[in-house]
Amino acid sequence: MVFSSLTFIYVFLPVVLLGYYLIPSKAKYYWLFLANLVFYGWGEPVYVLLMLFSIIINFVSGLFVEHFSPSPAKSKTVLVITIITDIMLLGYFKYAGFILQSFNAIAGSNYTWKDIILPLGISFYTFQAMSYPIDVYWKKVPAQKNILIFGTYISMFPQLIAGPIVRYEQISRQFTGINPSRSQITSGVQRFIIGLSKKVLIANNVGLIWDHYSSLLPSSLSLMGAWLGIVAFTLQIYFDFSGYSDMAIGLGKMLGFSFPENFRFPYMSDSITEFWRRWHMTLGSWFRDYVYIPLGGNRKGLLRQIINILIVWAITGLWHGASWNFVLWGLYYAVLLIIEKLFLLRLQKHLPSFINHLYALFAVTCGWVLFQITSLGDMFTYLRAMFSSSIVYTGSDLYMLLSNAVVLIAAFFFSTDWIYRIGEKVPEKTVSAVKPIILILLFLISTAFLVNDTYNPFLYFRF
Repeated sequence: MVFSSLTFIYVFLPVVLLGYYLIPSKAKYYWLFLANLVFYGWGEPVYVLLMLFSIIINFVSGLFVEHFSPSPAKSKTVLVITIITDIMLLGYFKYAGFILQSFNAIAGSNYTWKDIILPLGISFYTFQAMSYPIDVYWKKVPAQKNILIFGTYISMFPQLIAGPIVRYEQISRQFTGINPSRSQITSGVQRFIIGLSKKVLIANNVGLIWDHYSSLLPSSLSLMGAWLGIVAFTLQIYFDFSGYSDMAIGLGKMLGFSFPENFRFPYMSDSITEFWRRWHMTLGSWFRDYVYIPLGGNRKGLLRQIINILIVWAITGLWHGASWNFVLWGLYYAVLLIIEKLFLLRLQKHLPSFINHLYALFAVTCGWVLFQITSLGDMFTYLRAMFSSSIVYTGSDLYMLLSNAVVLIAAFFFSTDWIYRIGEKVPEKTVSAVKPIILILLFLISTAFLVNDTYNPFLYFRF
């Protein structure tokens, strides 16, 4: 079940919220836990058992880590066993086939692996679950004694499938006396509608452009076609993922929870360093706190820092998918970040802001080619078309550009904070009067699109 579906909006969500608001605050998480299981099991009931297993393993681990805290060696042993278990679960379902395929390529063998359907959101909820015993070990939080509360945290349906990645320390106190206020509910509804509009009205429509060009042979692309395709994907993945995050944060508010922000207009960045402080912020902070800093961060000299960056970004690439193109994508960003740390950021201080901004946009757009095209041969052919295609443009390219001009302009505009800057100059009374009308219209138009459209993917569900 996806947020941008009529079943979710008009059936599941109203039923869940009605029951949730009627139940006393101390028992709300019982109802919420049940709703979480129904939501996750809607399409893949069997994988509910896998999620429950992950919940039990990490819940018990937290208890033992805290119990053995007077004996650091025992506590650490429990933690290490838990982390290995979490990684093995993720590895089996997500990476086993990739590892065997890579081994066959190197060894010349022909071992086979039965394809396994990747459980939805396993990368997200595994990282959430894994961070909990680590935080208990670091004494950031006490161990949770109620498995139902912990299970509700892990399986929270608003952010279960595609984040944001919420750490237990960020949300543990919010389970006490859950009672969402009217302002929280109102704010949550508004945020959900904004996210739904991003997804349905912009992401889905620019995504059709990318689908057209990605269906063609990369060698047949014109210069204009190659750029139009990847620019469309650049916009699609932002509005798709940030739209989902907006909806998740909005749903969290409706339930009385405050989830961390996940995006802050990343395409307004002037460097790659800044981009990764604005894009998928909860993932970046997770890798920083649980991988980069424990490896030594920047505390052990420049060479060690460079190695740590390479390690973290290779893992970041693999987290996104079991394919070498994701590793290449991660290392691509590692190299760019290292170059910026060594000298480029200092040089950029002397350059005009628009030059820095163009550099960041150019680098990120090229990076999405590495991210989205899994075949290395097709990937490099597509990159060649972007820079050296013998065909400048075709009639089909002009048609795609002109017929989608409105949605492309809207996507460019709403990927910036300009709407908020304009809003600051409008009288508050006018904003208060117009905002509800705009939100209602956006909701109705989004619903109309959902009724008529069959194209409604969520790109990050595959991770």
